[in-house]
Amino acid sequence: MTVDVVLEDDRWEALGLGVLAERATEATLDRLGLEPTVWGISILACDDARIAGLNGEFRGKDRATNVLSWPSEERAAFAAGETPLAPDPADPELGDIAIAYETCEQEARDAEKPLQDHVLHLLIHGTLHLLGYDHVRDLDADLMEGLEVEILGKLGLPNPYGT
Repeated sequence: MTVDVVLEDDRWEALGLGVLAERATEATLDRLGLEPTVWGISILACDDARIAGLNGEFRGKDRATNVLSWPSEERAAFAAGETPLAPDPADPELGDIAIAYETCEQEARDAEKPLQDHVLHLLIHGTLHLLGYDHVRDLDADLMEGLEVEILGKLGLPNPYGT
């Protein structure tokens, strides 16, 4: 797998984001039956100011958020709760993820969990978005959250949704 991490905020390097990104993306692709060595993902490790600008530009929401994803192509399922379309190996770039340090740190603190665990969850979440999973419709949210819980469990982490 090729995970290209662009560090705009040095705090991410101290956290070991590169290792976390490899671990999260590899576990996600492996769970979905996709050979991790085939696919590429770019990750922008930034701060709240940068992600707020991106959130405003791409989603019309002028505020910081924890993670954003831009799939290289539309892969969403046609019907709610169905598995999204498989990516095409002829186009191995899955897309881009941006993740914001301050928001992630605050969410981890609020949830009383290690920052590394929360970041792993968000990178799994972002990778699933790149693969066409979403949480707008209830059945899609159930499918996506179930995968997140399963992947995190295989990494030895608890259910982040508390159910």
